[in-house]
Amino acid sequence: MDRIKIIGGSKLIGSIPISGAKNAALPLMIASLLTEGTLTLKNIPHLADITLLSRILGELGANITIDGRDVPSINNETSGVTMHISVPKISNFFAKYDLVSRMRAGFWVIGPLLARMGRAKVSLPGGCAIGTRPVDLHLKALQKLGADIKLEDGYVIATAPNGLKGTKIKFSKVSVGATHNILMAATLAKGQTIIENAAKEPEVVDLVKCLRAMGSKIEGEGTSIINIEGVSQLNSAEHEVLPDRIEAGTYAMAVAMTGGSLTLTNVNSDNLQYPLHVMKAMGVQCLDQENSLHITQNDNKLKPIDIVTNPYPGFPTDLQAQIMAMMTQADGLSRIRETIFENRFMHVQELARLGANITLDGDMAIIRGVTKLKGAQVMATDLRASVSLVIAALAAKGETIVNRVYHLDRGFEDIEKKLSSCGAVIERLTD
Repeated sequence: MDRIKIIGGSKLIGSIPISGAKNAALPLMIASLLTEGTLTLKNIPHLADITLLSRILGELGANITIDGRDVPSINNETSGVTMHISVPKISNFFAKYDLVSRMRAGFWVIGPLLARMGRAKVSLPGGCAIGTRPVDLHLKALQKLGADIKLEDGYVIATAPNGLKGTKIKFSKVSVGATHNILMAATLAKGQTIIENAAKEPEVVDLVKCLRAMGSKIEGEGTSIINIEGVSQLNSAEHEVLPDRIEAGTYAMAVAMTGGSLTLTNVNSDNLQYPLHVMKAMGVQCLDQENSLHITQNDNKLKPIDIVTNPYPGFPTDLQAQIMAMMTQADGLSRIRETIFENRFMHVQELARLGANITLDGDMAIIRGVTKLKGAQVMATDLRASVSLVIAALAAKGETIVNRVYHLDRGFEDIEKKLSSCGAVIERLTD
């Protein structure tokens, strides 16, 4: 099993190109199930989750081709590939446990399968162990659209022999995954669907832009109410995946910890306004330029701060572990309240192995800033936790070994190459 070795203490100086967003690319790929035509997606990142979803789609009948990929280096060019997905005929309605159980987004194929073919058998999902994240919101909404739902041996068996029918759906809580799923299902439903309490995340907006290019009729993306007027079919389209705001925020926090000067290219800073506000309040210099972001941190002490994770446009839970690592270097006491996932503090005990002083009180983490972290053996517990350990190790004294980095490979493209090009001493160890 691969590990990553980091010798901390080097400042980050240089430029890092930001990849396409994993959390946008996955639902965009699944949207290909809605049409007999070809969906061309640009700026697809090279990640384990992309490979896994390609296998899931392939088993359902998708034909997938990929143009040549430019590996990111010190230059400022976008690193993504162009993926062409065509599903002229869905040959299988069965998304297996051994694949879907490894990635939660795999479950989202249920909506498009029902919308286009009227039936689906999909395993209950897996992914990072950061909370229960139940799929009841998805299933209740699909039932309101007219689907018959049964649970059997760990699978959801869904049928809609007369097709899906538009209706009003009000989510009891904001869910990005459920919003993605029902958006896709409703595009081919008969009549109008109204989603209330919809997720406002940029990745949802990106999916709507793609669906609209395919011929869907959708209004209200980026707000809490989305209207979908069903159409009889969707067509071929081309779409470019938006930049990964979580990756950009992660590297910005890395340089805030290590010191230095870093330019992040291929960035949409409009999608990072709250995290940037927090970083500026902590004393980090953040200069927003056209399609890029320049982050500078001198030897000044970071200031402590209190934050609460919330759905977009609030502080993203996917940056909570990273900002916690950054808070260990603040001069004073900081607090994080996690409101999205009830079990997303598993990185705390691993940060403590590096010398962090963090205590937990229910959904609250209290971080007391320390002078210097020290390298140690640590273990990644989930995707975002793994990268928080990497950026903490960059600021720690001595050698850190991060184990179980397969989590990291799910969401961060070429992280060792990107960081080492800016002065980090980091390498992958393969057993």
